[in-house]
Amino acid sequence: MSETGISAERLLAAQSDDANWITYGRNYEEQRYSPLDQVNAETVGDLGLTWFADMDTARGQEATPLVMDGKLYVTTAWSKVKAYNAATGELLWEYDPEVPGETGVKACCDVVNRGVAAWGDHLFLGTLDGRLVKLDRETGAVEWEKVTVDQEKSYTITGAPRIVDGKVFIGSGGAEFGVRGNFAAFDAGSGEELWRFYTVPAGDEDENSAEYLQAAAKTWSGGVLGSESGIGGGGTVWDAMAYDAGLDMLYIGVGNGSPWNRAYRSPGEDGTGEGDNLYLSSIIAVKPETGEYVWHYQTTPGETWDFTATQHIMLADLEIDGAQRKVLMQAPKNGFFYVLDRETGEFISGDAYVPVNWATGIDENGRPIENPETRIDVTGKPAIVAPGALGGHNWHPMAFHPGEGLVYIPAFEAAMAYAPEENWKPDPKRGFNVGFDLAAGDLPPDEGMRREIAGTLKGTLIAWDPVAKKPRWTVEHPGPWNGGLLATGGNLVFQGTAGSEFNAYNAATGDKLWSFAAQTGVVAPPITYTVDGEQYVAVLAGWGGAYAITVDGDLLKRKAPVRNVSRLLVFKLGGKAQLPAAAEMVQTPLDPPPSRASADVIAAGGKSYARYCAVCHAPGAVGSTVLPDLRRSGALVNAAAWQSIVHDGALEDNGMASFSESLSKEQIDAIREWVIFRANQDKALEGER
Repeated sequence: MSETGISAERLLAAQSDDANWITYGRNYEEQRYSPLDQVNAETVGDLGLTWFADMDTARGQEATPLVMDGKLYVTTAWSKVKAYNAATGELLWEYDPEVPGETGVKACCDVVNRGVAAWGDHLFLGTLDGRLVKLDRETGAVEWEKVTVDQEKSYTITGAPRIVDGKVFIGSGGAEFGVRGNFAAFDAGSGEELWRFYTVPAGDEDENSAEYLQAAAKTWSGGVLGSESGIGGGGTVWDAMAYDAGLDMLYIGVGNGSPWNRAYRSPGEDGTGEGDNLYLSSIIAVKPETGEYVWHYQTTPGETWDFTATQHIMLADLEIDGAQRKVLMQAPKNGFFYVLDRETGEFISGDAYVPVNWATGIDENGRPIENPETRIDVTGKPAIVAPGALGGHNWHPMAFHPGEGLVYIPAFEAAMAYAPEENWKPDPKRGFNVGFDLAAGDLPPDEGMRREIAGTLKGTLIAWDPVAKKPRWTVEHPGPWNGGLLATGGNLVFQGTAGSEFNAYNAATGDKLWSFAAQTGVVAPPITYTVDGEQYVAVLAGWGGAYAITVDGDLLKRKAPVRNVSRLLVFKLGGKAQLPAAAEMVQTPLDPPPSRASADVIAAGGKSYARYCAVCHAPGAVGSTVLPDLRRSGALVNAAAWQSIVHDGALEDNGMASFSESLSKEQIDAIREWVIFRANQDKALEGER
């Protein structure tokens, strides 16, 4: 190992390593706080762009760069890796794992990647198609790669690995498509799988099964789990991890159920949803050496709304009620901010950080006090639930400022209409396996209603006091889906926005002190580092991710018109670099062929579109600026061309795989007829504006 190699000692001391950023959350506690203060509240006005690098992937950019000894390493969409001179921007090497394009349809939330991990002289990357790859840090050469999932199923990797004492931890996504959640440890030297931890039971547990899975099995009912049913239960571990070296505990966040609707996933005798369904929507503590279960806390028992607990997990030591406590903090999708004892999993507090209607609070035992009207898996009736499936906070990392005692949350408000679907059946090949009528929330072509709905969508930066259990200050953004956070010793908080800005705020007051026009939405979190004693701030810009592709594009446009321009932006005091002039954002006019299909064909096409297409091309076919807006597709006028794309997979290298195993040619043409119908409706609506 070279003198610059990343060791256990160096990772344990990461917080005091001012020059570098050597692990995803900066330290094992995932606090994303840097003591660097050269850029501070007084000097930040002189912060300027010093170099930038254009990416070759015009999709969502979510990665946290790592910086080690003057070199910066960043992942991009499609799991590519690039290495730069951290001071000058010189490209040192790049690596493309050549993820098959058809993998894109397995990703619920864009073909993103959140970063690499470092150990020794190597980097470790999880690829979208489920591989763990070991790269030489100096050259980018591949040392080994291991397939970590069943690639016949819709598993994907978008999260950054973590490493403890030479063991690489990686999970995966795919709960919307019917997989069974798990995460595993691999030997950093050899790539050997050391252990695997399953987060939900398989449905065939007996006395020989792991005790924690035997306990979980008692919280499920109906016997629907298993490959024959096509329902894997969900509970994927696709993002959050943290590590306490003193306690030697690894903490992981577990995702939603598969399907979302508990009435299908875990039905009681009367056919309604039943049971807590462990360990969905839970935080689990394990021993990193063996994968031994230690404790769990479930944020949303029997979850049925896609309320994952995979959001950022952060560790800190806080004085609460006069006693020093070792705590774990999380703001999961369900809208409550949790503080737990990280040694025992004991519930300390849970308070709403955004408006919530599915529960009125959390009781003294840490269980939500549910609003029965929102229990759609029990009532069988539609309901508007807040937060919605994207949550009150999604994957975007928070930051903690120890001096202020504040956790900064990239939060938003976006309720959702949920409606049960009768006689729903899983499809393990393609499409969302959620058990709800996904067309129920489509907005009608009504200008007044669209304006009203757009007005309810909000994005906020919340400075949350975890001891006082309330916000100290809040900043409102143009809309949801704003970037992750960085806090610094210069009393600053940095965040990018959906409004195509990169901003610095006073950490104590929330006053905006500096802003940079990024020309694109910024969803990734910033980092800071030094080279030769000079402080830099870097952020990967590029609009995309779940909100950008799964929300009605008209709502997005009304809040903050934004496109994808994927770039790495690097700043320092006195930086003089300039971005190229922003190109005008132009969309092809709506000019669909006449709609002549029958009402029955159009209705059937809309139902299929909602299940199989909306996850990428947006509800109601009102597309975003990231993926093609099908209302404007040239293939609408050519049924054969449409079939060649959707049925035959003519564009699979671009991420548009064949749907022939799930949809007949008649169903595929019905989708085309429905899109034509919707395009004509929206063209008429444009004439009313």
